[in-house]
Amino acid sequence: MITQTVKVPEQMQPLFERAEAVVSEYFKHRKDDPTKGTVEISGDRYVMIRAPALAIEFFDLVEGLFGRGREKEAREFALNLLFDLAHALGKSDARNFQEKMNLHEPLEKLSAGPIHFSHTGWAFVDIFPESHPSPDEEYLLIYDHPYSFESDAWKRQGRSSTFPVCIMNAGYSSGWCEESFGVTLVASEILCQARGDDCCRFIMAPPARIEEHINRYMKERPEMAMRASGYSIPDFFARKRLEEELRRHIDEIEKLNAFMADRELRMLELKREVNALLKNSGKPPRYQV
Repeated sequence: MITQTVKVPEQMQPLFERAEAVVSEYFKHRKDDPTKGTVEISGDRYVMIRAPALAIEFFDLVEGLFGRGREKEAREFALNLLFDLAHALGKSDARNFQEKMNLHEPLEKLSAGPIHFSHTGWAFVDIFPESHPSPDEEYLLIYDHPYSFESDAWKRQGRSSTFPVCIMNAGYSSGWCEESFGVTLVASEILCQARGDDCCRFIMAPPARIEEHINRYMKERPEMAMRASGYSIPDFFARKRLEEELRRHIDEIEKLNAFMADRELRMLELKREVNALLKNSGKPPRYQV
């Protein structure tokens, strides 16, 4: 069934209808003041950014910085950076909005997300019945983002992509849901209109389960498997683990450096003591210090 701002399975409809009323009321209270350069909604300040600046021109900028022959590397860098940013924004917005609207239950928190998503211009959200949003490792969300600002920007400029482009949609939605359910989540876009597909489709799950869910989804829909090739799973969480490992090695190196510095200081003191003993015995110093 469908409300004005989100499409959900029938059993979720009452919850989303209530959320729609709450979120819509929030967005009614908008105040623009160009003389101060401010846009406020219910007391919170918002900023507006041209969709193509993030959806297309950022990729062009990064490719220019990386140079010819490094297009794949530039694309991966841009995708990962945009996912990280959007994921953090989704978590932050969810936390702020849920506190402000006094939302407590995980599904209640989730229900506000897609409606907030629509009001802020990211995309419309269509959640599929086979979804299973739960606060554990069994979490699964399968959904489309009709009118995604990212794929729409590509189409409006008459450009097509060889890869799914809605990385910020994936990051923001998984960040919001992660904050709502208290479970680490990642989302992957498997179909994208900017690539010529008929929809922008996402699968969201815990990082350790995402590939399993995608593979099963493809296996059950062999006609889709060929079209869905080329998708990627953001390695945000893998990079976090690498950063933690790197930080651990840096700590060990710093400890070793401190030990070596202390050892060198001790050696210098010993050389000075030897030189002093030799001097007292009338012999020339043995070490230069």
